[in-house]
Amino acid sequence: MPKAAAITCGLAASALVLAACGSGSSDSSGSAAGGKAATAASAKDLGGMDALVAAAKKEGTLNAIALPRDWANYGALIDGFTAKYGIKVNVDNPNGSSQDEISAITSRKGQDRAPDVVDLGQSFALSAAQQGLLAPYRVASFDQIPQAQKDPQARWYNDYGGYVSIACDAKRVKECPKTFADLRKPEYKGQVALNGNPTKAGAAFAAVYAASLANGGSFDDIKPGVDFFGELKKNGNYTPVEATPATIEKGETPITIDWDYLNAGYAEEFKNKGVDWQVTVPEDGKFSLYYSQAVNKDAPHPAAARLWQEYVYSAEGQNLYLKGHARPALMAALDKAGTLDKDAAAKLPPVAGTPAFPSEAQQAKAKQALAAGWGQAVSG
Repeated sequence: MPKAAAITCGLAASALVLAACGSGSSDSSGSAAGGKAATAASAKDLGGMDALVAAAKKEGTLNAIALPRDWANYGALIDGFTAKYGIKVNVDNPNGSSQDEISAITSRKGQDRAPDVVDLGQSFALSAAQQGLLAPYRVASFDQIPQAQKDPQARWYNDYGGYVSIACDAKRVKECPKTFADLRKPEYKGQVALNGNPTKAGAAFAAVYAASLANGGSFDDIKPGVDFFGELKKNGNYTPVEATPATIEKGETPITIDWDYLNAGYAEEFKNKGVDWQVTVPEDGKFSLYYSQAVNKDAPHPAAARLWQEYVYSAEGQNLYLKGHARPALMAALDKAGTLDKDAAAKLPPVAGTPAFPSEAQQAKAKQALAAGWGQAVSG
């Protein structure tokens, strides 16, 4: 289930073919209310939350994309939004990548099947903003989002995130690895997997970054991480099989490097399926990143898009992420306000210290290095 990036001709062509199947612009965006919502930079611009809710209900639909129901508890978020407002949520290409989302915005512009909202890896949200694809919109809780986790122009802001973790099926692996250094051990031959290609998948991208930090690299230098996986490929430990719940359950990827909230979710899911899925945040490669919400500048349902943002950044929405083992962007604010779900917070994989995040420039540089070196490192 990669949330990812990297345009290929194949993806672009597929998106264009799909776009040709859609109809023209939606009626809602052509209405007076829709037109006003399309430029609203806050609920206040529409006359307040009640007016936003009314306009969104009139549209009646929200187009989302690349939101698997079992990713960060998105199933509960979608159901909660529909139950609260009576708005149907269409999720296109649930297992798609971040770049699939960006491609859908551009290729389906002016069509009623274009995405209204996107959920992107932060580095990809930065790219979408630079391309002028996102609409500035300040949710009611915008000021409470940490400064480093939002665009000053409110074109995107982080919603949830987590740490890179190493998880292992303790019934198939005699001794589960706890660090990146452990992954070099010969007993893990053919067992170490990522959840996708790091040039495309956000979690795999983060895994290589974490491996770099564990091997003398830095936010400015991801190459040691690329070299590390090249070494694992050479000694036979790395397998190119993309890790999914299905491959984990079948024993095809008994050691998986993925976000801690996904691995923690799998641990609960597999309890009754004979899989003892143990999750560790490696101390030698501690790396955290967040995903970001954004509104398509040309959203066919602009009011529903903005109402979705308000819901996602409400205490209810943020705590639903937390129940999915993800760390909500407003976690500190909720804790201070006394609205944090303490039971859900207590179930998060333990991590010490305060996370640091690579800058936009550092992530762009890392992407370039991956594009140049990953294929060669793990080929053969």
